[in-house]
Order: sequence, then C-alpha cells, then structure tokens
Amino acid sequence: MPGPDPASQGAARLIERALSVERTTLLEPEGYELLASLGVTTPEWIHVPDAPALAHTDLTAFGARLVVKLVSEAVTHKTDVGGVAVVENEPRIVRQTAEAMAARVAGLPVDGFLLSTYVAHDTGFGSELLLGLRQTDDFGPVVTVGSGGVRAELLAQSLRPGQDVALFTTDTGTDAIADRLLALPVTRISCGAARGARRMVPVATLVDLVQRLLAFAETPAGAHVAELEVNPLVLAADGPTALDVLVRLRVDVPPPMLPRPLAKLGRLFQPESMAIVGVSEGVNAGRLILRNVLHAGFPADRVVVIKPGTEHVDGVRCVPSLAALGEPVDLCVLAVAAPRIPELVEEIVRSHRAESVIVIPGGLGEREGSGTLEDRVRAAIAAGRATTWGGPIVNGGNCLGIRSVPGGYDTTFIPPYKLGTPSNATAPVALLAQSGAFAVARWSKLAAAPRYLVSVGNQADLTLGDYLTYLADDTDVAVYACYVEGFRPGDGVRWLRAARAIVDAGRTVILYRAARTAAGCEAGRSHTAAIAGDYVVTRELATAAGVLVAETLDEFDDLLRVATMLADRRPRGPRVGAVSNAGFECVAFGDSVGALAYPALGAATNAGLRELLARQRLDGVVDVRHPLDVTPMMDDAALADAVGLLLADDAVDIGVVGLVPLTGALQTLPAGADHREQFDGSGAIAARLVRLRMTQDKPFVVVVDAGAAYDPLAAFLDRAGIPTFRTMDRALRILDRLVRRTAGVNTRAQAPVLTGAAT
Repeated sequence: MPGPDPASQGAARLIERALSVERTTLLEPEGYELLASLGVTTPEWIHVPDAPALAHTDLTAFGARLVVKLVSEAVTHKTDVGGVAVVENEPRIVRQTAEAMAARVAGLPVDGFLLSTYVAHDTGFGSELLLGLRQTDDFGPVVTVGSGGVRAELLAQSLRPGQDVALFTTDTGTDAIADRLLALPVTRISCGAARGARRMVPVATLVDLVQRLLAFAETPAGAHVAELEVNPLVLAADGPTALDVLVRLRVDVPPPMLPRPLAKLGRLFQPESMAIVGVSEGVNAGRLILRNVLHAGFPADRVVVIKPGTEHVDGVRCVPSLAALGEPVDLCVLAVAAPRIPELVEEIVRSHRAESVIVIPGGLGEREGSGTLEDRVRAAIAAGRATTWGGPIVNGGNCLGIRSVPGGYDTTFIPPYKLGTPSNATAPVALLAQSGAFAVARWSKLAAAPRYLVSVGNQADLTLGDYLTYLADDTDVAVYACYVEGFRPGDGVRWLRAARAIVDAGRTVILYRAARTAAGCEAGRSHTAAIAGDYVVTRELATAAGVLVAETLDEFDDLLRVATMLADRRPRGPRVGAVSNAGFECVAFGDSVGALAYPALGAATNAGLRELLARQRLDGVVDVRHPLDVTPMMDDAALADAVGLLLADDAVDIGVVGLVPLTGALQTLPAGADHREQFDGSGAIAARLVRLRMTQDKPFVVVVDAGAAYDPLAAFLDRAGIPTFRTMDRALRILDRLVRRTAGVNTRAQAPVLTGAAT
C-alpha cells in the first residue's frame, strides 16, 4: 500500500503546530499543505492575511479567472456564508470580493483569504467526487468515496444513507477497493465502466488515493486527524484535483485495548469447575443461576456456592469465601450488588481464584470516590494481565449471563419454563448480544435453544469481536446472530475479520446494529458524516464482508429463523420454483423478484405438471406457466405433488409454496365440530409437505396468508423445520437477502427479470 511520509513532508508539523495552540481545525491553506504531503493534487494557491494585503499581491500567475475563499476557523461551510467566489483576475475586483466576504461574517475571526487557480472541469455526474477520511471508534480509519460537490448533500437527503457511497478500512485489499469503486454508480461513470460513459480517471488512480489516506491514518500524525474531507475532488484534465478540504483534529487518541488471553475462553465455555457468589436462601438472581446451571446438566459436585453460614444450597456445597475454595475454579459467576464487584474481582486477580468471571449486575458506571466502580474492575483486570498468569477473562458487567451447550451450563437467570423451548433440543446458533433481554427474547422464538447464548453487557473486558473470533472455530455453529449497540474502540475491525472468515467458510452471520441515532449527530458537521454516519459505516462494511444486516427487528427474527432452519440445506443459488393456489400471490412473485430468478422448467417437469393438472381436471383452467398458479381447486395430494415436481427440477434451487388456506379443497384447520378437516392428518397438505422435506434435500418455504384461525397450521410447519411466513412479500424479501449472499449476487447489481412461460 503506497503511503506518505508525513514527518518529512510536513503533515506532522502542521498537526503538531495546530494542537500546540489548542486548535482542532486546520485552516484551508494548512489543509492544502497536508494534501500536498500526501501526494494529492491541489490548485496553485497563495494565502494572504487580510483584504488590504491584496493591494501588494502579485496575481499574474493565476490566469484570467481565480477563486477567492474566506479563511476562518469559525466557518465550516464557506458557501453557506458567501465565502467562495470565482472572479475575474483584476486586483480591484479581487479586493472588493474579499472585503464583501469579511463584511458578511463581521464579528467572526477571519484568518485571511486563499486565492487559487480556477480549475476548469466538467460538472456532470461522475466528474465531482467526495473523498473523506474519518477515525471511527468502531473500525478505526475509514475512507469514504461518493458523489461530490452540491450533489453530496442532495443525495444524502434523497437516497437511503449509504446508497451512494463506498467505504474502505485498512483491511480492504487493493482488488476489493477497485471492486467496490466499480460497483458504485458515480465512480462507475467516473472510471468509464458504465455503458456509454467516458473514462475521466483510471480506477487505479482512485485506488491509490484511497490507499494513501488509509496509510496516512495509521501514522502517529494521522491518528490525530478525526476527519479529513475533500469535496469536491474534481476529475480535471490533469487528473484528480482537490478544490476544497476540511480537516478536524482530535487531541486525545484512544489507547489500544489490552489484548485478552482468548485461549481462556475454553475455560469459560467448557469449565470443569464453577463458583457462584450471590445465592440467597430465597429466589434471587443468584439462586436462579444456580438452579439453571444444575438444570442444564452441570455436575453439582463441580459447583461451589460462596455463602458464609450455610453448608448446602440445592444440594450444592457452600464455602464462606473465595479464599476457602481450596483450588481455583475455571468459572466464577458474580451475582451480587454492583458495589461489591470491584473487591471480588480484585481478590480473584490477587489470589488467582478463577480463570474466567461472569459479572452479572449493572450499575458499575456509578461513581465511587474519584473513579467509577468499572474503573476499579478494569484496573484489576489490567493488573492481572501484567502477571505471568495473565489474570482472568471477564464477561460483563450488566449482563444476563451465558448459556453454553458444550459446557453443559446456563448462567442466565430466566426460569426455563418462561422460555417455552425444548430443553433437550439444540439449534446450531450462537447468539451474541449486548442486551440480555434481546438475546433471551430471540431464544424464546427459536424452535430449539441456541448452542451458545452470550450476553456481553458492558464489555469491560471480553468483546463481541473476541467471542465471534473464538466461536468461529466451532463448526457445529451454522448461524451467528449478533445484536450490537456499540463496539469497543477498534473491536469492530476484529468482529469484521471474524465475520468474513465465517462467511467464507459457508456459514451465516446476522447483525442488528442498534443505537443508530448517534450517527445523525455528525451530519451537520460534514458531508462525509452526513452520507456515512456510524450506522451506515457499520452496515456497509458488514455487508461487504458478507454479513446479513437486518434493518428491523422483524427482519432480524426472520433471517435468524430461516437461516437456522435451512442450515443443513442452504439454497445453491437464486433460482426459485414457485407455486401458489392464489392468483394474487403469483403476481407477488413478480413484484418482489429482487435478486431471485424464476427459470424455465425442464421438459420432464412440464410434462408432469400437465399430467397432474389433467388428473385434477384443471387442464382447461390452468396453463403450465412458471410461477405456477394451481387455483384454489387443487387438493392436498395434488398440491404436494406439484411442489415435489418443482423441487425435482434441476433448474430450481429453492421452492416457495403459497398456501392460501381458506379453500375447501385443502385440510388446513384443526379438528372442529362444524367441519371434518384435520390439518395435521397424514393426508393433509401440512403432513405431505413435512414428508417432502424429509425425502428431498432442496430447501423450500411456505406462505400461509390468512387469519389467526390458521396459526396452528403455520406453527406446525415451523416446528417441522419448514420456514413459514404469513405474507408472500415478506417471504420473498428474506429469500432475496439469503440468496444474494449465498449465490454471491452483487447487491448493487440490477436484479434478474422474471422469465416467461415454461412450455
């Protein structure tokens, strides 16, 4: 990756000089100097201290026209106050222009005027770009490329955030940078990759600019640049040229996180011994944790309760203190009031009492003297890291606990009867969430309990990136579902690396990024922040890594449910075999096509469908077309046979069955006094679809579009492992997300069109 030498070229000096006088914004002339040190072209320019000085300034080198800009630390967007003008190069006009600018900002400090060569360039779409660098808490330095000039703000207001932006981190390789640039509409045009577009710049030149900014961001000087924005970067005849630059600095650079000894996660997830602090005689969180640990199958003789004055609780041995444990335990659960947590963690570190710790209570941010309770916990953890032992790893605080099927324990404090899932069934799912309530709510919606559930809480030590990195090696996990409110500094990069490795291995990562409103706080500061706020950065980088990013909680639930049910039979591609007994759903197939394709069916499939329709006496009513409309007159057996024929076709990757259940031709209701239907009978469509799932390996989903009377039918199919939706568009939207990732369909590419009749 090419990179500048800021120390020798002046960047470090510029930044140090500004920070030394407590200035957190570079003046635009300084910004031009910084860009020059990075190898970014700027117009020829000079800086004059005030309007009167223009009388003694030689302007002959600037040509017939020049640009006059107000220079003021107090003015972020100069155009908003009339602080930019293109004028004839005549000394009187230039001076009058500068005086008028100063008058418009009377009362604000003015640091002179910048005069620069007027750069002639096309102003059409693709000729003006935005090039930005931000130091983000989650992912470190992120470079943004998008449409520039006045269009940057217009597109930010008109399009879905992130729709016209490409984002890059220090992990983004050269080929990936080029691919993302060529997938972005504006740079496709800039680089001549769009049909009929004239190439204004080679893609390699833009790749080089992105890499220069990323390399600079990793230098000591670059670490102090909170934000650098070039807007516009014009694609002039002599190459990309930065016309305007904004640079904001940060005084404090966050220190890197202490490395965690991740090998100890084996002790956390599969402990041989456990201690629990905070178990009462009555039913409190600690008592529920103890009971859940035992209920999950952890041996009672390998658990110790720290409780003075008591010999046994629920058949488990008690000792009066951590010191009385005798030997260290693999896992210690602290379920006591927050003020007691620091002293317990300090004792565990000092006396080597446990290899891993789960800190349950919240309130660790409350102040205690000159610091917070959490400060003491972090200090104790750091002290442990400094020893040859390395100290314990710590989960929490403010967490709901951990469930680990391989470890045979559950330290959550939710009564099992509240969850409603079979305790003897396990889903190939790892649920990682900052919110314990979110995690257990998802658990209660699964047909089986997750293999791992981790409520990470405040991430005082262990992070979301740590857990995803470690659990990526468990091949019994097919789906990793993550709820994130915020990554620890730099941990977003670790999380992305782990997610990319999981996806590359053919498994699924799902993300819901909460706390999105903070992204909007930066929008007023720069165009970069407006089009690529914190949430947009997370979403776009995660999507580029192959993660399924859920926009809503419903979408998260659907993605988790379907990905889990289809973990053993993922669709090979986007080709759908579609059948419904309702015409409106067949229309919906076309309306919600997305990345899905409805292929022409093979000759054998068509022949089988014609024979089937003839047996049902529907051949005079229904044509063999794809998607297939079988009308409400087709009965249970025939509809199941039609589904089987579609799934057997080599052109089909996944099936969608529209089942509008109100027709009298299908058995779709529970047994009742006023009818003879029995939806779970062996001859009913539900049982036939379940048998079909068991006898062939292609995935399919079902849509039951009807009221509450048909909830039992939908639940029956779901329990049998057949993803069941209540509307067609919702089903197709989720399948579209899944097949885009599975089949490698470019999410920014034009969707395939619906095929014609299969005859």
